[in-house]
Amino acid sequence: MATTDKTQQELEEIERQVAELKSAESDETTRREISKLQGRIETLKHDLATPSTAWQKTELARHPQRPQTLDYIERVFTDFSEIHGDRGFGDDAAIICGMARFHGEEVLVVGTQKGRDMKQRVFRNFGTPHPEGYRKAIRVMQIAEKFRRPIFTLVDTDGAYPGVQAEERGQAEAIAYNLREMARLEVPIITTVIGVGGSGGALAIAVADRVLMMENSIYSVISPEGCAAIMWRDATKKELAAEAMRITADDLKELGCIDDIVAEPEGGAHKDYEAAANLVDASLQKHLAELKKISPAELVVSRYNKFRKMAQFFRTES
Repeated sequence: MATTDKTQQELEEIERQVAELKSAESDETTRREISKLQGRIETLKHDLATPSTAWQKTELARHPQRPQTLDYIERVFTDFSEIHGDRGFGDDAAIICGMARFHGEEVLVVGTQKGRDMKQRVFRNFGTPHPEGYRKAIRVMQIAEKFRRPIFTLVDTDGAYPGVQAEERGQAEAIAYNLREMARLEVPIITTVIGVGGSGGALAIAVADRVLMMENSIYSVISPEGCAAIMWRDATKKELAAEAMRITADDLKELGCIDDIVAEPEGGAHKDYEAAANLVDASLQKHLAELKKISPAELVVSRYNKFRKMAQFFRTES
């Protein structure tokens, strides 16, 4: 949050200066200085409210106070009943699964949860799932298919857990299995990237009929810092990497990798949880209504074609 924090600090410092100048005896010079500072205040407030660069949006996507899966479940869904365990190894708190109701209709909700304070983050493994998390997710998705319940997934993860234990328990296989099985499910699936969509760890619960992104979220195969370290051997070039990678919602909508962008309250979703949840709710209602008109067989075919056609670019000879 370095760039945003610096902007916020500068704003607070200028506001303090204006308050001091207003409390002192005013003359023409002082009034001109106040007017100049107030102009700068408006510019800084606009920059904070409307991030213009990919890196600024990356910082907002990572904001520690950004609403997480449980925040949306509390505000968008009712009668949530969590399901635990993969029936093979154990439970994984980084992925939350459960049946719920969405405007009276029975649905399944799956999402990654990072946690808010340090105790929660350790419990949730900082939102980086183990293999049992992905196996739990696909297990409950198959239950949802059995009972013809639509599936909503909420993505906010830096990626799958990269530790030795996760690899020993088949991390890659678990992700690959999810990709295959989600592609076959005969119920509507809607994914919303609510924060950071990191690599295969995000894609493992995002093979969906509709992939939505919050306005200030990001979705990428690697972090900007990781990309910069590989391309230029200098992680400080993260801002350049973020622009080049085209990881923002606007970029990915233009490239055809996502289907829709969910607007956020002014300044970001962390500024107003209720408003953010209402915007997500409206978007989910819209897309679910469209998908319910499509037969199960057509859903599977269209989902397959959707992902099969991604990243196909052709050069025409003039």
